[in-house]
Amino acid sequence: MAGELLLTKSGELWADWADAFAVRLAERAAEAEAQRTMLPETVQEALDAGFFGMLAPTGVGGQGSRFSEFLDVVRRLSHGCASSGWTLSFLALHAWMLCKFGPEAQAEFFKDGAMPLAPAPLAPTGKARPVDGGYIVTGRWEWATGINHADWVLVNGINTETMIPIFCAMSIGQAEIEDVWHVSGMAATGSQAVVVKDVFVPVHMTLAAPLMAAGASPGEALHPGSTLRAPLRAGLALVAATPALGAAEAALEWYAQRMKTKLQAFSGGAKQGELQTTHLRLGEAMGDVRAARLIWDEACRVLDREGPNGADTPLDVQVGLRLAAAQIVRLANSAVNTLAAAAGASASLLSAPLQRQLRDVQVMRGHVMFDWDRTAVLAGKVALGFPTTPADLL
Repeated sequence: MAGELLLTKSGELWADWADAFAVRLAERAAEAEAQRTMLPETVQEALDAGFFGMLAPTGVGGQGSRFSEFLDVVRRLSHGCASSGWTLSFLALHAWMLCKFGPEAQAEFFKDGAMPLAPAPLAPTGKARPVDGGYIVTGRWEWATGINHADWVLVNGINTETMIPIFCAMSIGQAEIEDVWHVSGMAATGSQAVVVKDVFVPVHMTLAAPLMAAGASPGEALHPGSTLRAPLRAGLALVAATPALGAAEAALEWYAQRMKTKLQAFSGGAKQGELQTTHLRLGEAMGDVRAARLIWDEACRVLDREGPNGADTPLDVQVGLRLAAAQIVRLANSAVNTLAAAAGASASLLSAPLQRQLRDVQVMRGHVMFDWDRTAVLAGKVALGFPTTPADLL
């Protein structure tokens, strides 16, 4: 049953492992940012612990954890490095997505007993032309988070006969990687572009996007009682929002500790923490972070409760999860901005975690799932009974 196994492969509680790992991620954050990718030792530690299989069903060697359990680990990891928390969580979510394929594909994905690492740029920016036995796939996709550590890549192209998007899985050696991820934040995600040129993908290595979305994939029949029925995009939005919350929590803690000892410039030796303006900014950020955490807690509970309904998950619930994810990122961004504006120039030193948390959260807010205007319009539209469209990403 989902959620029963709560220990890493080495027998640690996941929360304890994540807290300790976050310390090491923080120590590696500057180098990971400079390299524009997670460090190999980070990936290896996650593999050794079994992290990438947390969501995957037990039938493929995963843990079958509930989303709330998985997301708590992601939040804790992101205290150390939001880029790493994001990348690790996406690779785990994508392994879960591979479990939605049929038995022949799963036999290939999991044949060596290891959890496959498969970046999955989800926008259908390629084409899949039907041929005998499969599809010829061509296209270019952004952004392939974690591509530098991949065994497989999962791309989404338009079936040129049906015009329905279809996910196509191929080994990483069949794709080209474009080095385009030169960014101000979230650099360690290594979210490069992927190019595929006339690659044949057998039909069993494909899955129509509507079946991937929720409640009707072949893998759900193979793994009854798993979380595979959960609405994909609602789950994705909450997974992606969690590193922002983790970064904001860590920024708040760092700022509070720093203000206890930092001297205010040109003040005759007064501590900045004694100033009322410092109290005000800290209180404002505390309010934003606490609000984000409450929204996150409730969204996790809703996803656990409603996920088994799959495609029958009520529309207002799915939209509510999308709205929650966007609001979490919005509040996290507000909190970190407030802290950075009040922390002094020394908080911009590259050795200070706050400057990286600021840049990371600012880049995260640009994800399409967190477009506030678009998400708020969707929520209001659904609340008033207007129909949705494919562009609403439900």
